[in-house]
Amino acid sequence: MSKKLALAVLTALSAAAFADVNVGVSVSATGPAASLGIPEKNTIALLPTSIGGQKVNYIVLDDATDPTAAAKNIKKLITENKVDVVIGSSTTPNSLAMMDVAVDNETPMISMAGSAIVVEPMDAKRQWVFKTAQNDAHMATAIVQHMTDKNVQTVAFVGFADAYGEGWYKEFAKIAEARKLKIVASERFQRNDTSVTGQILKIMAAKPDAVLVGGAGTPAALPQKTLKEKGYKGLIYQTHGVANNDFLRVGGKDVEGAFLPVGPMVVAAQLANDNPVKKSALEYVNKYEAAYGKGSVSSFGGHAWDAGVLLQNAIPQALKKAQPGSKEFRKALRDALETTKNLPAAHGIFNLTPNDHQGYDQRARVMVSIENNTWKLIK
Repeated sequence: MSKKLALAVLTALSAAAFADVNVGVSVSATGPAASLGIPEKNTIALLPTSIGGQKVNYIVLDDATDPTAAAKNIKKLITENKVDVVIGSSTTPNSLAMMDVAVDNETPMISMAGSAIVVEPMDAKRQWVFKTAQNDAHMATAIVQHMTDKNVQTVAFVGFADAYGEGWYKEFAKIAEARKLKIVASERFQRNDTSVTGQILKIMAAKPDAVLVGGAGTPAALPQKTLKEKGYKGLIYQTHGVANNDFLRVGGKDVEGAFLPVGPMVVAAQLANDNPVKKSALEYVNKYEAAYGKGSVSSFGGHAWDAGVLLQNAIPQALKKAQPGSKEFRKALRDALETTKNLPAAHGIFNLTPNDHQGYDQRARVMVSIENNTWKLIK
């Protein structure tokens, strides 16, 4: 081999050995879901820039809580930035808008949205999609159990008029029926609505023992504030989509006493020392608050952190099979994500399978109440 050829081969091998892993990110840092997207964006800045000996670049875009913008973002990330994997988006509608682009380009995608529809039912499209937020069905089971423990017999639902609200109603209604809870009213509202008086008056006319608000972020405070203003005295439940300080700030005294399921990270310091998630949850809480201030951590940033946890586990495995920037690497990364086992994260323990691309069990949820403008673990 000539010296010139040998140098060319060595240069090529060196370039391959040090190829960067490019991670695309689309979050809702503005718009109605900004209270979700901002802590997610903040968390991306805390993720490692070297994994498995390879440099990792994060390209972060804002989709403004708009599904069309989310679809444009993932197209740009894949075609222009040549990313190996995409994290996003913050909401269910945006994540659904991104899925076709991910599968068409055979690029793994890790959503941070709540609805199970993002990863269920498993099909050719969803084989490329994973998610870190607990499924709505998983959380709805905890809500129904709490309702039955409180002797609730009738319940009303008011949720977003989009895939998140519909997904929650579908799962909640199925579990409620099995537990003999009667749904006496079902209403919808838009994320950017400024009034839900009409919907709440209909709900109150049905005289439910409890009301479940199927919303996320600060917009979910509006139905509860209206219920309180109209004098509703029954129990009020929220979904895990409201577990951040912005919801508490916007809701104020009107959200006091609400019940909701959350990932254990939200109340990490209140968990028993033998809780298997406490250590990994506190790791994230401590790093986030060290960077952004005490009390600044939110559930949603935890979903972004857990996407990073998944990648830190999967990237070294994928690097054994292919180089970043290639179709083979993306496929190897997808396969590695799908076989994740017993991986502690901020919100639970990941055990993924070909038919389960979320991978959490009952260890990924606890029930809390809102007391004195904070989350209190219900033991």
